[in-house]
Amino acid sequence: MDRGVALVTGGSRGIGAAVARSAARAGWAVCLTYRADEAAAASVVAEIEESGGVARAVRADNAVEADVLAAFAAADTMGPLTALVANAGIAGPKSRVDELSVERVERILAVNVVGTIVCCREAVRRFSTLHGGDGGSIVLVSSAAARIGGSGEYVDYAASKGAVDTLGIGLALEVAAEGIRVNVVRPGVTDTDIHATGGQPDRVARLTPLLPIGRAGEADEIAAAIVWLLGDDASYCTGSILDVAGGR
Repeated sequence: MDRGVALVTGGSRGIGAAVARSAARAGWAVCLTYRADEAAAASVVAEIEESGGVARAVRADNAVEADVLAAFAAADTMGPLTALVANAGIAGPKSRVDELSVERVERILAVNVVGTIVCCREAVRRFSTLHGGDGGSIVLVSSAAARIGGSGEYVDYAASKGAVDTLGIGLALEVAAEGIRVNVVRPGVTDTDIHATGGQPDRVARLTPLLPIGRAGEADEIAAAIVWLLGDDASYCTGSILDVAGGR
């Protein structure tokens, strides 16, 4: 089934890579972005292609408008863009608010909030019937931290994801009559390398006892929810925030 092209930001690892693979299996050609790890991005592309799918990777820093524009331009060359998964996001090392630097907070907001808004802008310009488009689907990847708050670890990251939640609700209402559905997925503790890169390689093990379901989530489980919201089976869902957090 040819569903058009899906752009997945931050698609070289973790949840983003799982989304790219799942979207390809569901019939989308996939354009995925990565910031630094070219080898990891190439591995995801190769895996999709070996399974008969179509994919390409584009280096793009989500905080740089020119990079975001280049990623969308690359996706446009693959066919009609019909889906956006705004997944790219960063968190800093464990820190209290009274220890935060302005540079850290600005970087997190630039990637997680400003970059996500720019991605949504470019998607709407392509999808909206107001602009001659045929509609499309957007899923924003937030975090359960948006409602838990991230205290003692990364309140700045949690605040940025709270902004993503608000963006999803507001944008969904703004473009609902223009053929665009916008939904948000909030993963909980998920077994990916974001914890190690944030300086807490033991975080999953430490938090597992606090999870009602008794274990951390897997990237493929988060991806399944995201790709479901992208597709026609979720055709009456817009403005939704779906927690995939094991009950936490």
